[in-house]
Amino acid sequence: MIRANSWFRALPVGFPVALRRYRVMGGLCLLSVLLSGCAGIGGDGVFGSVDQTGGGRYSQRYDAHPDDPPDVSGVPNAVPRVESPSRYGNPRRYTVRGQSYAVMSSSRGYAAEGLASWYGTKFHGHKTSNGEVYDMYKMTAAHKTLPLPTYLKVTNLDNGRTAIVRVNDRGPFHGNRLIDLSYAAASKLGYLHKGTAHVRIEAIDPQRWLEARRREQRQASANEHQPVYLQVASLSNAQAAQRLKTRMQRMLNLPVKVMPSYGVKTWYRVRIGPLKDTESIERASQAIADTELGDPLVVRSDS
Repeated sequence: MIRANSWFRALPVGFPVALRRYRVMGGLCLLSVLLSGCAGIGGDGVFGSVDQTGGGRYSQRYDAHPDDPPDVSGVPNAVPRVESPSRYGNPRRYTVRGQSYAVMSSSRGYAAEGLASWYGTKFHGHKTSNGEVYDMYKMTAAHKTLPLPTYLKVTNLDNGRTAIVRVNDRGPFHGNRLIDLSYAAASKLGYLHKGTAHVRIEAIDPQRWLEARRREQRQASANEHQPVYLQVASLSNAQAAQRLKTRMQRMLNLPVKVMPSYGVKTWYRVRIGPLKDTESIERASQAIADTELGDPLVVRSDS
């Protein structure tokens, strides 16, 4: 991915600072492909050559990946939270290179598919359209018309990987690009070296997302307090189930129950437990495996 600064033209004095910067993304290209217009590959074949004569945020002529990047594989997804709209990043309309864009009043229900690119060192440490500082090692993104901030679930349709990002910037203003992702987000989605990816983006309602997380946490907490059993067998003969129960009690010195399951046909489930902790479950599972009865089924229920 290459960002060609040669397209930059200064906007009129007094134009909102948050919108005075825009980017044009180019794709990776080989030096031999002269007609492609890709000017971001240096003489040594490494894209992202640097012009240190300009000063300021555009002292780096072309965008690039960091020379010695840290491991970003552990960077967590952005965590959706309820936020007020940005004071600086949400004008009703704005114009870039003669094209006018209308900022959406809400992201609720928004979903789209298109091409995603990414941006890196050229803009790292500089202000985004909502006045924050761009950090390419965080899970952020730029979009032309979504309200700032917006949280998005991004799916790379080429490999199925997903990420959650926070949109805090404007762009990309090049061709048919739908969204610009940070270096970390592009890494998580697995297209850093390719430069672009076909993605699906879906807006996340922070309030609904938080409510769903709370429900999951409550369910997990409830599961922790349910009795845990290891089901060894489910037999149709009551006497056979009782014999297996007696055998397991002698071999394991653990509580064993026969639990009938009534339906069209009655089944007698032989279960060890209840077991109170992970260590007990693992110890009992290994003991059962040693009896050549196979791996038991973990059941969080006493019914």
